[in-house]
Amino acid sequence: MNKKRLYKSSRNKKICGVCGGIAEYLNMDPTVIRLITAIIALAWGSGIILYIIMAFVMPYDNEITY
Repeated sequence: MNKKRLYKSSRNKKICGVCGGIAEYLNMDPTVIRLITAIIALAWGSGIILYIIMAFVMPYDNEITY
């Protein structure tokens, strides 16, 4: 069985690849995820902290070993 894993995208990134990785995981357009992230960051401010944490914690897709 092939498990679905969350990782930063190395192909679909603007800053760190977090939104691109989430979009690939959810099979969505990365632009939609980036807009949602921007709205959360501007509305509540916690989106910025969450993005920074995820940028440090999530591995890139080429660093994953199975």
